[in-house]
Amino acid sequence: MSAMARPRPRVAAAAAATAAAAALALTGCSSSGSSGSGDGQIGFVSAKGSNISKAEVGHRQDAPDLSGNTLEGTPVKLADYRGKVVVLNVWGSWCGPCRAEADDLQRVWEKYKDQGVQFLGINTRDPEIVNAVRFEQEKGVTFPSLYDPAGTQLLKFPKGSLNPQSVPTTIVVDREGKLAARAVGGQTDDALESVLQPVLAEQKQ
Repeated sequence: MSAMARPRPRVAAAAAATAAAAALALTGCSSSGSSGSGDGQIGFVSAKGSNISKAEVGHRQDAPDLSGNTLEGTPVKLADYRGKVVVLNVWGSWCGPCRAEADDLQRVWEKYKDQGVQFLGINTRDPEIVNAVRFEQEKGVTFPSLYDPAGTQLLKFPKGSLNPQSVPTTIVVDREGKLAARAVGGQTDDALESVLQPVLAEQKQ
């Protein structure tokens, strides 16, 4: 291979960031979104006209191996929370609907954090970490968030799954580490609870 033909790391990194951005370009930063045309192909369904999709037990795909550092610099892995119901929230400080739903997320987190539930944010497309930290301080958010400015963690979600469709997107992972539900766009606390409670109740069945 000639010197001109050798792949350059910077080019590869830029391509990965572009791919991550494209993966979230289906609806962009909006307060609503579609669930994707492939939903019915893997056993999960969306209520007609709804931005919420759910997968029944036995039809759920494994959540990806998300890992990295939080906004505070603490290492964290999704697998650390196995045995808990995990609520993943994809957000950016630049996103209006993310700002609107932050209070709702915090209220639901405070209500359920002692009931075997863990919230984990995924901050994306924030090139300056200070912006993300300021967002959390201003909104009083206390649950941790992975810092993922290039969207590399989002690319780990399997295609055709309950993967992020826009910013914001909220995804519920069951106690077995499987993708159970997804809410696309900004959510209220009532809507979040309607997605979380059925997965949390599975333990008692």
